[in-house]
Amino acid sequence: MLAYLDHHATTPCEPAVLAAMAPWWGERWANPASRLYRPALEAAAAVEHARGRVAALLEAGAARVVFTSGATEANNLALRGVAEAALGGASGRRRLVSVVSEHRAVLDPLRHLEHHGLPLTLLPVRADGLLDPERLARALGPDVLLVSVMAANNEIGVLQPLSVITELCRGCGALLHCDAAQAAGQVPLAMEALGIDLLSLSGHKFYGPVGCGALLIRPGVAVAPQQLGGGQEQGLRAGTLAVPLIVGLAEALERACVDREARAERLGALRDRLWTALEALGDVQRNGAATPRLAHNLNVTVGGGVDGTALHRLLRRQLAVSSGSACSQGSPSHVLQALGRSRREAAASIRFGLGRGTTGAEIERAIAAVRQAVAALRG
Repeated sequence: MLAYLDHHATTPCEPAVLAAMAPWWGERWANPASRLYRPALEAAAAVEHARGRVAALLEAGAARVVFTSGATEANNLALRGVAEAALGGASGRRRLVSVVSEHRAVLDPLRHLEHHGLPLTLLPVRADGLLDPERLARALGPDVLLVSVMAANNEIGVLQPLSVITELCRGCGALLHCDAAQAAGQVPLAMEALGIDLLSLSGHKFYGPVGCGALLIRPGVAVAPQQLGGGQEQGLRAGTLAVPLIVGLAEALERACVDREARAERLGALRDRLWTALEALGDVQRNGAATPRLAHNLNVTVGGGVDGTALHRLLRRQLAVSSGSACSQGSPSHVLQALGRSRREAAASIRFGLGRGTTGAEIERAIAAVRQAVAALRG
């Protein structure tokens, strides 16, 4: 059986989450928008309860919680929705600012908006994967509408300095969107205290169901709907709500927040064991800052002439790992290239994503598999 070490791509849905969703698939299956009879009212109440739980767990204050199909849709709603809402305004703010190492679910909507006439500034990152706040400060101005910076990178796990970034955005009057798909349930997030205006998340990244996410929107932020055809989700996202998935997302987020610290401590120790062993192979570089980063993330580049395709061909017999984002479709990572890695080096990189079920035995298997593969390819 493969050792699954790709928890940044997706996580298994927890049995307790499946149990929480089960009634809403079967005997409690009513449409929450049909509020003329009791079963529908109960479904609507379950959605509102989940909405409140999500807002409370992310310390979002009075932020609106809009349920979506995942972080990709939430990012599109945030970026395109804010831009479209601003087009009819008189502020003159149109420019968008982001970072070259963002997920494609942010970069692609931004480039779409640029193609339609909104200026876009993409900032580089340092060799450690972190955004330089001084560079961001120089990029900001009275024409900036929105800044988008992810909380935790999906490939190299580095945690961006959100408190500094929000202060800079406040100073120039720009909105801040944060893709928190990899951070929610993994690190503390206090949306209101941090000053984040829009925050995206996805349930399947923290042991919840695939197909459900959310966008949290600070009061007063104007967002134009991107999906029309009904008045659901406060008029921002038309379509019948998936009650089981919404219930499951809230349950999973609460459980992830409960065991977050203990899980980070355990997985951080396993991650460090893995890094120590891989570093000892020689000519292995860690990608991204050692700290601050997600406790369950390790991304390394294997040098010494190792071919990336051959490396992953050998590893996939024993390990479920990747060389980058699950959305990259096999292309060399743009994140690693932003750090200065060549295309060849990016291809010869391994992203390890540890998870709640990862054991010490699996880490030892991973060490042995990489050691054997590297020895064969270097030999």
